Amino acid sequence: MTPSIMKPSSDLDSEKQRAAMKAAEYVRDGMVVGLGTGSTSKHLIIALGERVRAGLRIHAVPTSHDTAALARQSGIPLIESDNAWMIDVAIDGADQVDPALNLVKGGGGALLKEKIVAAAAKRFIVMVDHTKLVPALGGSFPLPIEVVPFGWGSTARNIEHTSGGKAVLRERNGVVFQTEAGHVILDLHMPKIDDPATLEIELNQIPGIVETGLFIGRTSILIVGHAQGADVTLAAES
Repeated sequence: MTPSIMKPSSDLDSEKQRAAMKAAEYVRDGMVVGLGTGSTSKHLIIALGERVRAGLRIHAVPTSHDTAALARQSGIPLIESDNAWMIDVAIDGADQVDPALNLVKGGGGALLKEKIVAAAAKRFIVMVDHTKLVPALGGSFPLPIEVVPFGWGSTARNIEHTSGGKAVLRERNGVVFQTEAGHVILDLHMPKIDDPATLEIELNQIPGIVETGLFIGRTSILIVGHAQGADVTLAAES
């Protein structure tokens, strides 16, 4: 997988829509579906809503308040968040995808719920535009790490010591960003993540870290939208 030349945002949105439309084809009648968060997931929810209105019977588990609101608006029945789910397929976007189908997620701040849902699903489908494909994770996009607010500065220092990167507290409009769970996010800047599986293990040993945006070995199917349609790649174990 090799990144292509950057396209205008309207073209990229069309690629996201094509990827989402292809991903929607994997949803069958009677399924429980995990719905991701972000711009590509919005296209998916709209597409599934059209199918629900045409008779498709599904239930969904949303990964954020925004996703839940759009799903309700689209007529998709939701399962309560405290249930013990049996999710047939979870479908979500990603901020980066490497050649091994490992991911960086969390640009929208929903990485904790997204990983919980992905881990509960029998199959995890990732849908992206071509710009999300990278030869190695890191570099142009920081790794989001969700941490508890208490002692976040010490947690950041330990993250930097472990990774060799720079951990920056996420802010929006001059205000510290908080996740739906009340945590904060440290964006870890690294030139390249050489061994994402090992880094995930090492980071998860640091007290104060709730979850990282590294999704290692979880992708079942990768769908990449392009001008003519969408390409599908199956993980080796699928």
